[in-house]
Amino acid sequence: MLLAASALKRARGWSNEMKETKQIIDFISGRNVPATPEEIHSTQVFTQLLVEDYGYPKTHMRTRPQWHVKAAPSDKKNKYPVDIAVFSGDHHQDDDLYIVVECKAPTRKDGLRQLEDYLRLSRAVLGVWFNGAEKLFIQKIETRKGVSFREIPNIPKFGERIEDVGLYRRKNLSPARNLKSIFRTMRNYLAANAIGVTRDEVFAQQIINLIFCKIYDERFTKPEDIVKFRAGVGERKSDVAKRIYSIFDNVRK
Repeated sequence: MLLAASALKRARGWSNEMKETKQIIDFISGRNVPATPEEIHSTQVFTQLLVEDYGYPKTHMRTRPQWHVKAAPSDKKNKYPVDIAVFSGDHHQDDDLYIVVECKAPTRKDGLRQLEDYLRLSRAVLGVWFNGAEKLFIQKIETRKGVSFREIPNIPKFGERIEDVGLYRRKNLSPARNLKSIFRTMRNYLAANAIGVTRDEVFAQQIINLIFCKIYDERFTKPEDIVKFRAGVGERKSDVAKRIYSIFDNVRK
């Protein structure tokens, strides 16, 4: 009986220890947070992207404790928690909220309407939806007629304007540090939009073609010139495609 009781006690101890170890360290706050699929594959991944690829200082971001926005115009308690809040400065205030990021688990496709509500009821002008594999960037447009939203190709890097997205000079390009996430997003975009194609080998071939275009553009664009491998805010997709096809013609030659 004593041996059994001792074994049971140890088993309970191991169980509690496992529960305690199912946590990860939040990239921004340094706090321990539950190791949910959303945290592991989305929230922590995108906070790292914001810092390392987009250049936003950690002091401009809030993850834990979560920032809250209003659930309705009359809400005085700010009920809705934001997964990642990016501010225009070190002061985390309602008036300084700039970007709202809504993160979901890899299998989740919902949350876009929720993100639009966050933008509509806050001062933020940019929103990001991310599930660890797919990304969507939106801009809030406010006019006398009301609030509307439009999809944009990306969010600006730290210190850039929204109008600057895509208008990069070759000398200002910097290496991406999260290529795995970028390639996963590209693959999932192709899988969702390529009609009649399901094989990853085909997707890989198309991604390799794009990589060749990117390499060619960087190699033969002068340092002071704007690169051609880009997509700007408000630019028609057909114009982007035409420009990329022209690069690919040079790659093939």
